[in-house]
Amino acid sequence: MDQSNIQQQVDKSWTLFLDRDGVVNVETVGSYITNWNEFTFSEGALNALESLSEIFGNIVVVSNQRGVGRGIMTFETLKDINTRMVTEVANIGGRIDKVYSCTAVGDEDHNRKPNTGMALQAREDFPEIDFHKSVMVGNSVTDMEFGKRLAMHTVFLTTKHEPFDLPNDLIDEQYASLQAWAATLKAAELA
Repeated sequence: MDQSNIQQQVDKSWTLFLDRDGVVNVETVGSYITNWNEFTFSEGALNALESLSEIFGNIVVVSNQRGVGRGIMTFETLKDINTRMVTEVANIGGRIDKVYSCTAVGDEDHNRKPNTGMALQAREDFPEIDFHKSVMVGNSVTDMEFGKRLAMHTVFLTTKHEPFDLPNDLIDEQYASLQAWAATLKAAELA
């Protein structure tokens, strides 16, 4: 499915899967967000989430959070960060319907991206989710692999990696930020 085609097709029957760190908030590369004071929304992310909430039927965050499994932070702290993030998004008129976090240390855990466990949990909670009508937005190759394992459309954000040469088997679209991608979708919707 080419880029312009997807932008014309997306509507309330579609689901948006978002990675958290480096997509919704500024990522501390090589470290973890261990409390709310360290959490900073990426530039334009709140406005992007407001726009995307008008376009997508479901919006879920799927995030690897190995710091909990490593004892760097507690699960309660992670839950607090995610709850505050969802509240802040709602305060500006946006929406995140649910946050899924994999706290396992090992890559073999079925919930740890690129494994698909968090997406399968989301479909249990939201049975209307159709992975063929879903978009995965992330800033790592594992996010893209996660999306492609479920035949999702993938959007790579270059917030911590250099852009990839396109076409790429894992990446359908590539942008500098969530805000840049949301603006493109909004423009297509208004066209």
